[in-house]
Amino acid sequence: MNMKVFVIALVMMLGIGMSIQAQKPKSDKETVVFDVSMTCENCRKRIEKNIAFEKGVTDMKVDLENKTVQIEYKPGQITVEKLQAAIVKLGYDVKIHGKEQKGK
Repeated sequence: MNMKVFVIALVMMLGIGMSIQAQKPKSDKETVVFDVSMTCENCRKRIEKNIAFEKGVTDMKVDLENKTVQIEYKPGQITVEKLQAAIVKLGYDVKIHGKEQKGK
């Protein structure tokens, strides 16, 4: 009798453990790096202040020395094109890091 109770309890614990593990959310974030025509500390601060609050942005690193902006975002809430347009709206030239733009 005690062995049956032990086996049933063990099976239930394993089942609960597996269902909890199955409910962990998958990483639904992506990262994009832009080359941005910023020239000074005020440019860096302006980009950080304005882009960090765009819907879907979860993290951001602005590197003034390399003139890059790395943005982690949720693709279900915002697109790369909208992020790029938001930086352009601040008055900067922007292109995706490592991509050559055709016709320019």
